[in-house]
Amino acid sequence: MRQEGEALVCDAQGLVQSVVHDGLKLESRLRPGTSVINLAEDADIAKAQRFLDLLQNSHAAYDWEITVNLDGLPETLHFAGGQIEGGFLVIIARTRDQLNVLSDELMRINNEQTNKLRAAAKELSLFARKSVSGDELLLQELTTVNNELANLQREMSKANVALAALNEQKNRFLGMAAHDLRTPIGTILTYSEFLEVEAADRLDEEQRSFVKIIRDSSQFMLNMIDDLLDVSVIESGQLRLERQPEDIAGLIGRLIVPLRPLAIKKQIELLFSPTEIPFPAVSIDAGKIEQVLNNLIGNAVKYSHVNTVIRIAAAIGVDEIRVSVSDQGQGIPKEELSRLFQPFSKTSVRSTGGEKSTGLGLAITRRIVEGHGGHIEVESEVGRGTTFTFTLPILPDGQY
Repeated sequence: MRQEGEALVCDAQGLVQSVVHDGLKLESRLRPGTSVINLAEDADIAKAQRFLDLLQNSHAAYDWEITVNLDGLPETLHFAGGQIEGGFLVIIARTRDQLNVLSDELMRINNEQTNKLRAAAKELSLFARKSVSGDELLLQELTTVNNELANLQREMSKANVALAALNEQKNRFLGMAAHDLRTPIGTILTYSEFLEVEAADRLDEEQRSFVKIIRDSSQFMLNMIDDLLDVSVIESGQLRLERQPEDIAGLIGRLIVPLRPLAIKKQIELLFSPTEIPFPAVSIDAGKIEQVLNNLIGNAVKYSHVNTVIRIAAAIGVDEIRVSVSDQGQGIPKEELSRLFQPFSKTSVRSTGGEKSTGLGLAITRRIVEGHGGHIEVESEVGRGTTFTFTLPILPDGQY
């Protein structure tokens, strides 16, 4: 685990029992029996106590910003915690994103450690049966490994329950915050658009530029809020698809029409070439698949240079339809491809027209495609462009 974060197990009073991960090098200040409150700077001790009180009363607390002395300097860290049997699991990170990543990685590492210990126990067991019955040393090793495995499984079970509770609280927080922000930001966008149209002749050039900045910024924030709402729904397992039989070629053809002006601004040509028409029907939520295509084509425009071509293709496979979006853009470094579909993750590639990105579009795209029973993949070469391809299962004859 390489994350710059801290994970520790505390008892019901907030006294440290053990340090699970020491990415911030705080273990020397978290000896067993010391209070987690002791990490806080004097000005934030009361806040740390409230964090612990919330843990004890509500059994979970997410994203509390508490100032800690780190490497001799005060630094505001992000705290989260959840109840486990007999106490609490507390996670600390430099940023909210790292808080989420550390939680996810703890779960993954837990599973990997469990598998490794199981394999070790099995190997020792097989070797023990081949050895002489009086091999006391081997039996002691086997007993030790089995005990460690049992203890680790208990601790991981507690940690997974706490992490699940924290993840659920995080999703609720994202959904509530995004929902509450949507209306006021939508109002700002509406009034800025009104000023651009109705008051343009009464504003000087500088004032018009200010209104444009307000409009562009509020539009970006509104898009980000919509993405956050999508993420909170998907992560909570509540993605609902309203499926209907659909001709995917017809859907793509209709969708490209409103996207062409966006491409024309950058002198980019959009070409759609289905292999044949009509296509067999696919059972999809048309609105969600339009969201997938908007993300993929929008990204292609965003990261492509002027005077290039973006090709959208659809082809029929054995039992699926394959849809691809290929650009002649900058390409993505091979070592960064694995990060593309992770929420809030961005690569080193920058948009060619200064467009902004929330880092959520591809994560949402993958979940929608997988929710339809398909999969998505990417091929890219630096300097030569990128191709995203996703599949959709073909409806068997007679099924709608």
